[in-house]
This record gives sequence, structure tokens and C-alpha cells, in this order.
Amino acid sequence: MKFYSSCRILKVVVLFACMMGFAGNAAAQSYYNVLKYGAKNDSSKLATQAIKKAIDAASKAGGGTVYFPAGKYLTGAIHLKSNITIFIDAGAELHFSDNFDDYLPMVKSRYEGVDVTSFSPLFYAYKAENIAITGRGIIDGHGKKWWDFVEGYKADQPRSKWQYMFDDLNKDILLPDDPKQMKRGFLRPPFIQTMYCKNVFIEGITIRNSPFWTVNPQFSENVTIHAVTINNPGSFAPNTDGINPESCNNVHISNCHISVGDDCITIKSGKDAPGRKMATPAENYTITNCTMLSGHGGVVIGSEMSGDVRKITISNCVFDGTDRGIRIKSARGRGGVVEEIRVDNIIMKNIKEQAIVLDLQYAKTTLEPVSERTPRFRNIHFSNITGQMNEAAYLNGLEEMPIENISFNDINMEAKTGFNIWNANRIAFHNVEVNTETGPSLKAENVSSLTINGLKSYTPRVNAAVIDLKNVNDAFIYNSFPAAGTAVYLKISGEKTKNITLGNNNFKHIKTPVVTEGKVTEAVRVISGDAIK
Repeated sequence: MKFYSSCRILKVVVLFACMMGFAGNAAAQSYYNVLKYGAKNDSSKLATQAIKKAIDAASKAGGGTVYFPAGKYLTGAIHLKSNITIFIDAGAELHFSDNFDDYLPMVKSRYEGVDVTSFSPLFYAYKAENIAITGRGIIDGHGKKWWDFVEGYKADQPRSKWQYMFDDLNKDILLPDDPKQMKRGFLRPPFIQTMYCKNVFIEGITIRNSPFWTVNPQFSENVTIHAVTINNPGSFAPNTDGINPESCNNVHISNCHISVGDDCITIKSGKDAPGRKMATPAENYTITNCTMLSGHGGVVIGSEMSGDVRKITISNCVFDGTDRGIRIKSARGRGGVVEEIRVDNIIMKNIKEQAIVLDLQYAKTTLEPVSERTPRFRNIHFSNITGQMNEAAYLNGLEEMPIENISFNDINMEAKTGFNIWNANRIAFHNVEVNTETGPSLKAENVSSLTINGLKSYTPRVNAAVIDLKNVNDAFIYNSFPAAGTAVYLKISGEKTKNITLGNNNFKHIKTPVVTEGKVTEAVRVISGDAIK
């Protein structure tokens, strides 16, 4: 019996070994080592053609992994094909040339929401499926020469050969409201851009010094970006956003670490008339477990959102040192809708400006009739956020299109100034604590249907009410228990103010719970349950 069992075990082991050997041979056959195709891993020779040969060989075989062993490689643009994985091993570094000619010929691309033909991105794929960039290696875009060209450009200087190329290839493009960038005609390439691709996977790599936006899927479906580190040198690297998935469907961003010269993660869907023409929304995005340091914004939606943005969840992230936390921005002329957004379980530290921004007047514009050019923000919800910042929140709608249906739940903030809201409908606060250094915790103007449930401040200001309402109608303030030392809890003003209702509040620590200023059309109504000293 023992002999039979031993033979059986041996048989299984041999069979397993054979299977593993076969799998190993299959895996080996599917790897295409760039060194075998002429690349040098001492950066002594431009490897662009060698990499292309390896990709072509893999593609001819039906797909495979193009492998970069440890070492330093110098390359120009890399174009991916379907069923290709770029595997950059630990110790391998891809250094991209800063010779602009190495990104010619120009290719179909999108630049800040406008469809153009321009410099090839450093990694580029067009209408490809099942593509990946993985590994523990480094890719470096050597973006300084690109940054310097743009920062030093003068409108009256002679046009370069690249600008003349751009002009010839883009004679009939649809221009945005502000065509300045397009007319300049020198558009820096994104680092990684996939156009009209399916099943895109980017994992593990470290990316630095991007010429422009860093990871930029466009019109792509089923995109996963996981455990990627992005480092672009702050203010010295203009417009070097971290991850910008634009007009994509089903995007998953997780466990990334980002520190850049613009926004860390930005969701976009096209700009002005060009974006509305393409009419491709950004939808079904999840962003989770990411840390974000230097950046103008942590997670940003817009300002290019003309094709709509919807069904976005942002959770379990830390913003430490970004200029703003969550920022949603647009302006007249963009059009499009931002809706169905959930932000939950966020920690913000050392935020230089606002923790939360919803701004429909991001650019200076003049009042115009509601049309397809009018942007809309609605159905956006924030919960379980804590942090320290300069301003708790800035919500700024349009007179002709207020932002609508926004809620804040279980928020705890330490801020120099509190929530500031203009031109909004159906705004709700539930269990929100805002401790300010100056001014009210909540200031609202031209707002209707305002719900305030249990708003707290443990640093009341002697010269400011906790809540300051001007031209607000249909507000219900309840379940408040202002801290000792609060001089005034609620201040109301404005001829359009009406229907302010208070209930179930405890004002025993306050000498003057409510003050009015100027002409108020209707008195505040206090219902049963308020305790007043």
C-alpha cells in the first residue's frame, strides 16, 4: 500500500514537473528580449528600432511580452500593438530621448480635449486590444527640454519646423473657444496615451519627468492602472498631470502614488465644441487607495468635460500637500454634465487652498442664455472626510444654472475659513464639523432648499455667526448644539431670504441664536424643540 502511494505521488510530481516545464517553455517562447533585437542596455545607442522589431515579432506570433532586462535604454516613441505586454524588469530604466524628431511622424492624438494630429506620445497605441505596460522598472520622459520650449515660447518668434508640420496636418480641426494653444501649434506629447483601445493594463512601474500629461487613456474601454508611482518635479514641470483618463469607459485606478506639477488625477471628456462633437462621456470610474502629494488638485474633474462625466467613485485616498483636494471645474462654453459622483473616506492634510471645489465659473465668462454651451453639476455626494486646509469648500454655480443636489455627510475639518456657497439648489449638510480660524463655518448666498442637520463648530468667532445666509430660501436648520462661547449661531440677510425654519436645536449656550441684517422678506420660523437660554 505504501509502495503504491509512493508511486502515485511520484507520478503526480513527474506529471506536474512536465506541465511546469511545458508552461515554462511556452512562457519563454512568448518573451521577446529587446537585447536580442539589437537594443543596448547601457544607453549607448538609440533602441527605438530594436524595440519596434521586438514588438513586430511578438505581434506576428499573435502576441507576447517584450522584455527589458536590467540596464539603461535610450529610445524614442514606442508604438504598441494588440496583445503586447511591455515588461520593464526591476533595475531596468527606459530613458526617452529629448530630441523632438524622435516623436515623428505625427499621429492622431487629443490635446486638452481637442482632437489633433501631433507629436507621437512616448508610449502610444491606436485601436489596439489587450495591451499592458508592467514591471518594477523606471520610465523617464526627460521632459525638461519640452517644458523649456513651452515656457520660453514667444508669440512673435519664428515658427519651428514642428509647428509648420502641425499647421499642415491640422488645417481643418474644430477649434475650442480659446484657440491659442492650437494656433501656437507646438503641443507636447503625453507620456502614455492609448487611443480607442480595449483592455489596457498599466501596473507597478515608476514614471518620472513626463513632457506633458503622464498616463492619458483616450476613448478607451476597460482600463486598469494599479500600483504605479508617478513623480514629476512640482512647479518646474508645467501641465504634467499624473493620470488623465479622458472619454473612457470602465476605468480602475488603485494603489497609486502621485506627486506632479499639475493635477494628480483628472477626469475629462473633451473641450467645448470639439468635445461636444465627439460626445463621448467619461463614465464608470473607480479611484481608490491612492496617495497624492504635490499637485494643483488631488482628484479633479474638468475643466474639459464637454462630453459629460458620470458614475465616478473616489474612496480611501490620502491627499497631503496638494493645492486642493477634490476639484470639479468648468465654465460657460464647455457644456456637458457632471453627475453621479461619490467621494468617501478621504483624509486631507496641508491642503493649500480648498478641500472641496465645485466651480462653474472656472474661467471668466459673461452671462448667456442656457444652451448646449451651459455646463451642469448635479448629484454629487461627499462623506467621511477629515483634514486640515485653508478653505473648507468653495461651491460656485452659475446664475442661470445653479449646481444641484450636493450633500456633505460626516465631515470633520480644521480650516482657516469654512464652506462658501453661491448659486446652488438642494444642498444638504449632515453631521458636519468645521472649525474655522476666521469667519463662519458655512456661508451661503443665492441658495434654495438648504438642509443643515447638526452643523458644529468648536471654534466659534466672536465677530461672525456660525452660519451666514444671504438670499437663501427654504432652509431647514435642526439638531444643532452650538458650543459654549458662540456669540451668534445664525445670521440672515438679503431681500430674497425666506422660509428659514429652525427645529430641535439647543441654544442654551448662546445669548443671541439668530440675528437679521437689512430687509428680510419673511421672518425666521422656530418650531417646537428649540431650547433657548
